Amino acid sequence: ILNIPADARWAQNGVTVAGGHGRGSATNQLDWSYGLFVDDDQTMVIADLRNHRIIQWKMGDKNGQVVAGGHDQGSRLDQLKYPADVLVDKETDSLIICDLGNDRVVRWSRRSGTTQGEILIDNIWCWGLVMDDQRYLYISDTDKHEVRRYQIGDKNGTIVAGGNGEGAGLNQLDYPTYIFVDQQQTVYVSDRDNHRVMKWNKGAKEGIIVAGGQGQGDALTQLSYPRGLFVDTLGTIYVANSGNSRVMRWPKGAKQGTVIVGGNGEGEGANQFKSPEGGFITTEKNETRYILHLNKNLFISTSRSTICYSCTMIWRILCLMDNVDKFMCTINLTNN
Repeated sequence: ILNIPADARWAQNGVTVAGGHGRGSATNQLDWSYGLFVDDDQTMVIADLRNHRIIQWKMGDKNGQVVAGGHDQGSRLDQLKYPADVLVDKETDSLIICDLGNDRVVRWSRRSGTTQGEILIDNIWCWGLVMDDQRYLYISDTDKHEVRRYQIGDKNGTIVAGGNGEGAGLNQLDYPTYIFVDQQQTVYVSDRDNHRVMKWNKGAKEGIIVAGGQGQGDALTQLSYPRGLFVDTLGTIYVANSGNSRVMRWPKGAKQGTVIVGGNGEGEGANQFKSPEGGFITTEKNETRYILHLNKNLFISTSRSTICYSCTMIWRILCLMDNVDKFMCTINLTNN
């Protein structure tokens, strides 16, 4: 996990690294893609939601490669239906996918010749998933308003946040979407419809409000439909504040945050967002960092000198925003 300097400055403009040819199903197009995972070799694995597929995109390529699904929407094991998130399990060299429309989590091997997946967990409205250092899966269930932790092979899991019905109490969540888990297995949750970020210590029966929680709004004390988030080693929270088209930085214990990206009105400009969603932070020698948001079915990245070759994945966030035909943008963080 990174310690991001408080005085870090964030570049506002970028270049296209995936998609950018309008919405569509060709391999150079994306359509309402949501989740993103960036591997160590800078291969992007993208949950291409309305194309019902997972598409892989190597840095510099003009076209992606379909690596799961892509056989129209459906419930067969060779099909996906509105996949919302994806991660790479390096130990098994496989993809783990939130197959949202089929109410299941599936695994697809990345090995050559794989034609279908296997069901890991079913009867779950999976919206976001992460894996910790011990290979536990954490999955948000927006229907049950909870987050559960699973060992691979476990069908039931253990509630680690929420699970007390929909609500605004400290032991409740209301439409939890994206999650972050630190090395102590502390769970941070974007509690979307409560307009707050919650922190649940390991074993806790209720959470702590660590950002927002002052009602929906655009004041620096407020959030509006928070989405993806990252927490650094100092406990500073970075959250995609979707309803306000900006990304905010919220130091540990602070009563209000600061705007670090966006805040220039909703729009298509290189320094604007429309419903910022989520993304990755990666790091390399030139200190490149990434954020991602929905921006016309493309990824945008910025870098001081290159588009971050040989990075190591540190952060992933993602989010849902209805009726937005935009896709992912990445923003560079620099220290100079």
